[in-house]
Amino acid sequence: MRKILTFAVILCLCSFAFADSIIPDTPAGNFLNEFIKAFNSGDEQVWTDFIRQDKKAVDSIEVFNRRLELFRMIFNDLGRMELHSITEQTDYNISAIIKATSENPQFEWVRFMIELDSLPPHDWAGVGLRPADNPDEKLPEGELTDELIIKYTENLLNDLAAKDRFSGAVLVARDGQPIFMRAYGLASRRYNVLNKIDTKFNLGSMNKMFTGVAIAQLVEQGRLSFDDPIIKYLPDYPNKEDAERITIHHLLTHTSGMGSYWNELFESYWPEIRTVEQVYDLFKDKPLEFEPGERFGYSNSGPIVLGMIIEKVTGMSYYDYIREHIYKPAGMINTDCYEMDLPVPNLAIGYTMMDYTGQRGDTLRNNIFLHTVKGGPAGGGYSTVEDLLKFDIALRNHKLLSKEYTDIVTAGKIETDPDIMYAYLFGDEKVNGHRIVGHGGGAPGINAKLDMYWDLGYTVAVMSNIDNGAVPVANKLQKLLTK
Repeated sequence: MRKILTFAVILCLCSFAFADSIIPDTPAGNFLNEFIKAFNSGDEQVWTDFIRQDKKAVDSIEVFNRRLELFRMIFNDLGRMELHSITEQTDYNISAIIKATSENPQFEWVRFMIELDSLPPHDWAGVGLRPADNPDEKLPEGELTDELIIKYTENLLNDLAAKDRFSGAVLVARDGQPIFMRAYGLASRRYNVLNKIDTKFNLGSMNKMFTGVAIAQLVEQGRLSFDDPIIKYLPDYPNKEDAERITIHHLLTHTSGMGSYWNELFESYWPEIRTVEQVYDLFKDKPLEFEPGERFGYSNSGPIVLGMIIEKVTGMSYYDYIREHIYKPAGMINTDCYEMDLPVPNLAIGYTMMDYTGQRGDTLRNNIFLHTVKGGPAGGGYSTVEDLLKFDIALRNHKLLSKEYTDIVTAGKIETDPDIMYAYLFGDEKVNGHRIVGHGGGAPGINAKLDMYWDLGYTVAVMSNIDNGAVPVANKLQKLLTK
């Protein structure tokens, strides 16, 4: 299960030679050079020797195994790496665009990111992957009319659907009015049921936005403060010292030091886990991964703690509060955290090429045993592209929060990448100078993204029930709409 969830986080990630000349002569550049050479050997012994050059991997068998598994997963998904270009670089950080070479890669193009420790001997601190667009692709020329947007989107999705690389629904709106809405593929491959515009798809981590808005509502009402330590609301938190240092701000920005509860969840009898408190009980005794406020570290445990705080402050279950104070005011009639063992009408089944060992194979399977029975504050609920547009409209029109608090929630607080900030459980990024607010979600058989173009007035909602179905579509539309 750890392997499967590593895939989800990387996603919430060649000729046999490459152009050494474009790689800078820096510690990060030299590491990238050696990494690609070792990786492209395809030889596990070479991978092992490379990994063991890092002291952390020598001292910890867990670190070594995790890194070796990373090599295996990337090689399995991409094949050998062909370096296209360097996009960002400092002495100890580098980002490159990589082309995959396998016959049917998980991602044809990826952004490959390396971070090294700034102190000697500059061992690796992190390696990550994100899907990327073909950097040489040409956008259609001419004025950005509705007709051009529709034609481009139709051509894009028809091509992806024909290759079985998109299954789901897509909505593009301008100033709250849809200009493109269409569904593709099957909600149930067993019964040959088509996806529709009102089909409910898994949100993945996009539920975090609803949790962020709920917390801000309570702050606006004076019932809590962003600077409050969590011990104020959770006095029985096992580690009192941690509870006094971790604030609501830390939880909202993924700077608390908390990790994720996935291993604990799937090591338990997970079909019984259906309340926020049951999830909270799985990890509340875990030590922090870093000091609160030290850095950004994406966490699924943090939003669960926020869900507990919402329940303590309001006296309502998290689910009832979100229904009454977010879904109903926004008119989101097809959004909720449904229980997967109950018959939910018009709900898409997720399909993945991931097997239970975390490897991507050739067999498509449903993902029912690869995610939670019931979603919650960190993700796993369901919605439709139409409801996501309603959420956008309600947020921008201040039906959920005043303008002041809408601005507070959506304004970036922590830089995670150049031009990419993280706000209060919202992403806040700049693409070609234009601001896009929203969030994505992904896991095996789950991929979704909501992009709210804050200055341009566009809304793009893409929901998919296959691996990596939504992000490539949303990213291509970003390029078009911000050209």
